[in-house]
Amino acid sequence: MPGPLSGIRVIDLTSVVFGPLATQILGDMGAEIIKIEGPEGDTTRYTGPARSSDMAALFMGLNRSKRSLVLDLKQQNAKDALWQLIDGADVFVHSMRPKKIEALGFGQDAVLKRNPRIVYAGLHGYLNGGPYSGQPAYDDVIQGQSGIADLMARVTGEPRYTPLIIADKTCAIAASGAISAALFARERTGKGQFVEVPMFETMAFFVLAEHLYGHTFVPPEAPLGYTRLLAPWRRPYKTKDGYVCMLAYTDPQWRKFWKAVGKPELADDPRFVNLASRSENIAALYQIAGGCLADRPTAEWLSTLQALDIPSAKISTLDEVFDDPHLAAVGMFKTVTHPTEGDIVMTQLPFRFSDTVAAVTRMQPKFGEHSLEILREAGLTEDDIGSLVKSGGAVDGAASPKRTRK
Repeated sequence: MPGPLSGIRVIDLTSVVFGPLATQILGDMGAEIIKIEGPEGDTTRYTGPARSSDMAALFMGLNRSKRSLVLDLKQQNAKDALWQLIDGADVFVHSMRPKKIEALGFGQDAVLKRNPRIVYAGLHGYLNGGPYSGQPAYDDVIQGQSGIADLMARVTGEPRYTPLIIADKTCAIAASGAISAALFARERTGKGQFVEVPMFETMAFFVLAEHLYGHTFVPPEAPLGYTRLLAPWRRPYKTKDGYVCMLAYTDPQWRKFWKAVGKPELADDPRFVNLASRSENIAALYQIAGGCLADRPTAEWLSTLQALDIPSAKISTLDEVFDDPHLAAVGMFKTVTHPTEGDIVMTQLPFRFSDTVAAVTRMQPKFGEHSLEILREAGLTEDDIGSLVKSGGAVDGAASPKRTRK
């Protein structure tokens, strides 16, 4: 069965992580993704270990299910080719700052005028209309600006970024959902629209879902910051030979836990008797609970806790995640043979559809690999394509010399 977005054509002018991950998700769901790169190529092509000069690890993780077309949009003939592609597209998505895309001539008003059915998605650092509009933004900046580094400081003692590209990746998932919703709206109305997905506002929304906390009410009933998550003892619990991640939450779960650790009387302690009292005394709760597991091995505690239906697991290293038996059973990792890079491992989409298959549709493209075939599909003549390549307005990756690793 085709994917749920089969038949949708996406013109993708994004780069780095935010946009490419969003369009990769759309591609895995069946959309046809035409990745348009400038003559310098997406920077992730040169980030991390690689077997070929333009196919580094980060690029490989963000750009499957796509074809690559190289256009130098500083040249008019390349712009003309892009307009022809837009005529037959369902989605136009870019991650440039608004002024830059406007200067190129491909702002939302111009594109929607040319193709009123297109969904035009601008993936920006900040929403238009505010004092930060148009400023550059990367993941580290947004982590700091959205409160994540402050949250880390509250629990570690110093501001830190999470060791994940969390802002880009969270915003990518948001963008894929927003674009899909706009396509659904078009099915009802017949009209496309402008969709703006900003990093800062998306991450503020993400962070404050729970950390708005007492400021949910006017006037505030408590400070900002969900106290349970900021408790200093909210951490994996030390066992005799390692650590256990455990979260008893309900009253019955805590009663079973206190009994299992030999302290049944704490179930009736006024500080811990119900959810409200536990919330008020969360630091003491976690400190006492954490001190109860040090005398027995991790495996023994896991057996006990899981028998009591208390959510628990051991800490997994990245190596153990990669070898996790559950992930193997559900097919999270797939080893495939790439036509130029040899055997590679790819993670699969983590959600399933019962009737429409969501899966990798194409291997990661070489730089400009599909330039000529895409231009032919757009209706350019062989003479037009030849002139475009000769002028440098397009790059035929199949005929280009091997690129130098940056």
